[in-house]
Amino acid sequence: MRQIAIYGKGGIGKSTTTQNLTAGLAELGKKIMVVGCDPKADSTRLLLNGLAQRTVLDTLREEGEVDDLSQIERVGFGGIRCVESGGPEPGVGCAGRGIITSIGMLEDLGAYTDDLDYVFYDVLGDVVCGGFAMPIREGKAKEIYIVASGEMMALYAANNICKGIQKYALKGGVRLGGIICNSRKVDRENELLREFAKELGSQLIYFVPRDNEVQRAEIKKKTVIDHDPKHPQAQEYRNLALAIENNEQFVIPKPMTQERLEEILIEFGLMDSIKDNYHI
Repeated sequence: MRQIAIYGKGGIGKSTTTQNLTAGLAELGKKIMVVGCDPKADSTRLLLNGLAQRTVLDTLREEGEVDDLSQIERVGFGGIRCVESGGPEPGVGCAGRGIITSIGMLEDLGAYTDDLDYVFYDVLGDVVCGGFAMPIREGKAKEIYIVASGEMMALYAANNICKGIQKYALKGGVRLGGIICNSRKVDRENELLREFAKELGSQLIYFVPRDNEVQRAEIKKKTVIDHDPKHPQAQEYRNLALAIENNEQFVIPKPMTQERLEEILIEFGLMDSIKDNYHI
């Protein structure tokens, strides 16, 4: 069983990428569980065609206890098993506790069955502390993939996430499997992400081109593979799934200093474009 955590800057398309990726793996016949680790509980909605997934924390609040996996798990596209951790009531408690509670409960209820090929953890934003670090801190997820783009803040976030991976690598055995580019059509984006990954000692495992078919599928509450399996973008996600399936490069990343990261951004013209946009 391969346990994989997906991290990345908030709004980078992490949940969308994870769901489309797992749909591609399901087409390969893989048995998969996706654990949503975001209080928004939107990590599985495309796999469930928009079905409101009751979260672990909501179930605990409403029923007092969970003694059967069917109370918190739903089966979606391709037989993918879906769980959402959820979060606390607004303004009360720590959202990271939901992840800790959910993973512990899944273990107690026997969710990690021998037939599973993959468990994916879709983790909130670029937070690698407290409960949000649970998948890597406790050694649950051995593989990390970071979703990024050629935008400055996405690269800053990815570099910070690598610092978290490096911190837990020796204790938990976690490794970086690579960078997934969810393209924003930034100039020289593919080249930039390859250079960025190389600096980390890792790889750009796949470049997902930007295509409005992703948004059209989301409106229909489906993954692209489910919405239009013959569309070229569906094949892109199948290719990403194959890249993950066949990946053998797992490293302890070497995060860059702020100065080195900014040197790369300057080299690719990102700092100049930011100055132009903000008239600095």
